[in-house]
This record gives sequence, structure tokens and C-alpha cells, in this order.
Amino acid sequence: MAGPDRIELRGLRLQATLGVPDAERARPQPIEVDLDLTLDLAAAAASDDLGATVDYGAVLDAVAAVATGSDYRLLEALADAVARAVLADGRVEEVAVRVRKTAPPVPHDLDSAGVHLSRRRV
Repeated sequence: MAGPDRIELRGLRLQATLGVPDAERARPQPIEVDLDLTLDLAAAAASDDLGATVDYGAVLDAVAAVATGSDYRLLEALADAVARAVLADGRVEEVAVRVRKTAPPVPHDLDSAGVHLSRRRV
């Protein structure tokens, strides 16, 4: 039996205002977002019609609007807001969201700091 169908979107690079100390939120910082959208892709595969699937350009526009308009303290809160925006399209059954700060403000040699969460339509 095949697993669930997915649309995978990797490496959306944005600038977002977030962080716990006020000084960290003084200016936007680079983040990267990955998404896995779970939905039935059978109709799109059979018809080769964009109208039968989720337009990932529109999804990315929604994610960018949430992230660039944010003033969250925690990556967890931003990731949850992104998940809610993606699930607003009723065809998406579940979404996995990864959000990473690509220049985390820590005194260590760290490539990124991030969160990964999944949300399902209720």
C-alpha cells in the first residue's frame, strides 16, 4: 500500500522579526522554512490540471505573508502560525513545518536553530 501523497517545499528563505530579547527583534533576521503538505494528489495526477491540486506558489505567498509580517518571540509560535495558514486550504489534510534561524544569535558555531511541528485538519 502506498503512503500518503505529499507536496514538498524546501528552503524558502525569508526575513522575519522574532526572538526573545527585544534586541533580537530590533531588525528582521534570516529564516528558512520547509513544508510537507499531505493531501490526495490522485485527481491532479490523472488530470494534469493545476486546479485539481494545491498551488504551491499561493502556499508560499501565504507563508511569506505570515513570516514577514510576524513579531513572534518563539520559532514555535511562528511555525504554528505558518501551519494554520497552510491548513486554510481545505484540501491540505496535514502539514509538517520546519522553521530555522540560519544565523542564530548564540556564542557558538551553529549552522541553524529550528523547530519542526506537524498539524492535522480537525
